[in-house]
Formats: sequence, structure tokens, C-alpha cells
Amino acid sequence: MWDALDRVLAGEPRDVLDVGGGTGGFAVRVAELGHRVTVVDPSPDALASLGRRAREAGVEVTGRQGDLADLAAEPKSADLVLCHGVLEVVDPGEALARIREVLRPGGQLSLLVAGRHSAVVTRAMAGHFQQALALLDGDDGARTGGRTGRRFTADEVRGLLEGAGFTTRATHAVRVFTDLVPGSLLDLEPGSSAALTELERAVAERPEYLPLAAQLHFLAD
Repeated sequence: MWDALDRVLAGEPRDVLDVGGGTGGFAVRVAELGHRVTVVDPSPDALASLGRRAREAGVEVTGRQGDLADLAAEPKSADLVLCHGVLEVVDPGEALARIREVLRPGGQLSLLVAGRHSAVVTRAMAGHFQQALALLDGDDGARTGGRTGRRFTADEVRGLLEGAGFTTRATHAVRVFTDLVPGSLLDLEPGSSAALTELERAVAERPEYLPLAAQLHFLAD
């Protein structure tokens, strides 16, 4: 995913809005590339951690407490919006409509969501068969209100993006194998972590691996 974002972020400094960016795992790295970054998040504790992380990295990131509803106050203010791990716990259509309004003409959206098919497989492998059944056509997380919330297929997300006026430009499979590989193997085999990263990069843009991905990444404008 970072390979794709690095291409998007190349060039002149831009105004980047990270919706639900929490402690700044993405925002600080983007700021290190020279961009002007604002994080909007409802958690004051997360924003405090963001401030500490930014100071340690020697960059400036603006933290603002709020949620998607607050985006309406600043229409056409962002060149790039990061929306990672947010659609799972909000109304996805409404969220994308608000993001559409905050983007400037020619602006782009980086969207990361949890994949449904992979969740079915991982739950079945763990012996949680009823949870796997519940996820086949819907999502038990969405009903229980858990942080992981609903999950999506690639076609569902493309439909949501189109409904909000976006055009999908790229789709990437994220964490196809990582969650299935035992941590003990990575600890014991020298070079295995680097090899796994290389493998993940190799399948990221292959559509046949999208159903196996724990997360789905979309670039849209």
C-alpha cells in the first residue's frame, strides 16, 4: 500500500487530510515527505499520542478532534484524503459523500477497508464456524458494533465509490499471507520477514488475490 501512496505523494507538497487517523501511524510518515497533514479523530487520547509521535519525528501534524460530520465545515480543502479503517464503523455511503465534498477538484482518496472473504477463511481456520457463516453474506461485527465492524468485498467498495461520485483508479490486496503465517516461523527462519514482504508486494496488484486479502486498498478520484 505504501508503494502506491508514495507514487501519489510524489511531487509538490499537498494538503492531506487523515480521517480517523488516530495516533498518526500514516500521518507522520506523510508529513515526513513534506506534506501538510491534518488528522481528524474523535479520541483526545489518540490525538495526544499523535502529537508526541510528530514531535519525536521532528514534523508538524495538525490534530483536530472530530469526526466525519465535521468535514462539512471545510469544503474543497484537501488534495488527498486518507480514510483507513473508518468505513467499517460508520455509514459508508454517507462517509464517502462527505469526503467527496472535502476534496478539491483533481483530489484523490486513499481508502482502506477490511476484506470479507479473508475474514470468513480465518474464522473457519480458527474453528469459529458460526462466525464464519455469519460473515458469508453480511457481517456480525457490523451488528455488534465492534471496532472491526462490517467488512467488504472489492465489488461492494467499487459500488460505494461510484455512488459517491468517485472513479476507482487502482485496487490493491493488503495482507494476503501475513495473517496466516505463524509468527514462530518468521522468528526462526532468517530472512523470512523480508521474503514475506516481497511476496506481499508481488501479489498486491493481482486481482485474483483480492478475495484472500485481509484488507483492500483503493485509490479513487
